[in-house]
Amino acid sequence: MKPYSRSERVSGQIHKQLSELLQKRISDPRLASTTISGVKMTSDLRIAKIYFATGDGGQRKTNALEGFKSARGFLKRTLAARLGLRYMPDLQFYYDDSFDYGARIEAVFKRLEAEHGSDRSSTEKE
Repeated sequence: MKPYSRSERVSGQIHKQLSELLQKRISDPRLASTTISGVKMTSDLRIAKIYFATGDGGQRKTNALEGFKSARGFLKRTLAARLGLRYMPDLQFYYDDSFDYGARIEAVFKRLEAEHGSDRSSTEKE
C-alpha cells in the first residue's frame, strides 16, 4: 500500500504552490498577511478545502475571505497550469481559528500564572 493517498499528495502540492503564489504573485493587500495552514482534498479530488490564518483575526478574516473570493479564478487557473491535473478541484477557503484558540489559551495560562505565581513558587521549594 502507498504511504500517502493521492488526495494527500495533491493537497500537499496545492498547499506548496498556493503558498508560493501568495508570497510572490498576489498583490492584493487583503491577502498580505495570510498564511495557508492546511489543504484538505475530497477523495474524488473535486474539492480542495483551503484553510488560512491571518495575523490578528477579526476584520482581517473577513477581508481575507473577500480577497480569496476575488482571486479564486486566477488562483485556480494558475494552479491548474502548475499542477497538470486532468481536473482542477474547486477551491473553497475557510478561516482556520486554531491559532486564535491557541492564543486565547496562552493568554489564560499567562493570566493564571500572574495571579497565582506566588503560590507556584512556594510549592516548588517543597
